Amino acid sequence: MQVILLDDVEKLGFRGDVVTVADGYARNFLLPRRLAERATPGKVAEARRRDEQRARQEARTAEQAREVAAVLGKTVLRFEVNAGPTGSLFGSVTAGDVADEIWRVRKIRVDRRKIALDEPIKRIGRYEVPIHVFEDVDVAVKTLVVPEGGELPPEEELAAAEAAEAVAADGGSDGDGAPADAPAPDDAESQVPDDAFDRAADAALEADAEQR
Repeated sequence: MQVILLDDVEKLGFRGDVVTVADGYARNFLLPRRLAERATPGKVAEARRRDEQRARQEARTAEQAREVAAVLGKTVLRFEVNAGPTGSLFGSVTAGDVADEIWRVRKIRVDRRKIALDEPIKRIGRYEVPIHVFEDVDVAVKTLVVPEGGELPPEEELAAAEAAEAVAADGGSDGDGAPADAPAPDDAESQVPDDAFDRAADAALEADAEQR
């Protein structure tokens, strides 16, 4: 089935892309979650016209690209997101979101395929998002992903929260199912101090002497 993506879908495509997927995947996942819509001829033509218009608005020469890169290099994008107590997002910030925000704040059109996010951003934090503007023209755009109604904590707190979440996800174990701070298992005798055996032996000898 052909569908038009209504949002970026990891490992499938970007918002506005026309993609072919299995019927079951479309019916059971993409369509119910409003991540895509059925690709009718009219909607496909509209999507292509939109892509062509956006392409015309992008930098078309090296000189234009350098001007765009200069502006983007001074730009700080800010996303206020719904996040949990450890900083994990209930959702993500995608390449499409970055492209839309650049258009909103700077009215600069950037092809979302040229935004080099290896995967969507899924934690609050400070990021530098690489963008390939034109041949031999690249720029990193400072991007802040902050909790709704709040501000970003210092880097040390962000790192500590991420580490705590990783430990919790791992169950707090050392990898073999035992707590990380648990003593190594051993036989019962090895857990008893040596002097305890000495005291017990002395007591037995005294008792035997008294009986005699």
